[in-house]
Amino acid sequence: MITEFDDKGKIFTNIITKQPIRVIVQTEKYRIHGQMHITPSERLKDELNGSDQFVAVTNATVFDAAGNVTYRSNFLTLNRDFIVWLIPEADIIAE
Repeated sequence: MITEFDDKGKIFTNIITKQPIRVIVQTEKYRIHGQMHITPSERLKDELNGSDQFVAVTNATVFDAAGNVTYRSNFLTLNRDFIVWLIPEADIIAE
């Protein structure tokens, strides 16, 4: 790990801390439940609007159109161009 100090004694490292957010992602063919990781000072939208073409989803469960589990994976990358909609699970309002 690389550690640097500025002239005021502030510590800088090459470790980036990210916060996991549970999300549901809809693509044209699949619905994905998992976690995306964002920098605490940013919004989920900022992560999606970043320069990377692919976003990481961890602890992912992939469902087909009928709701059947197709895959489970500790990690998958998702091409942003195939995202139809995305919702943080914490924002779901129960009826």
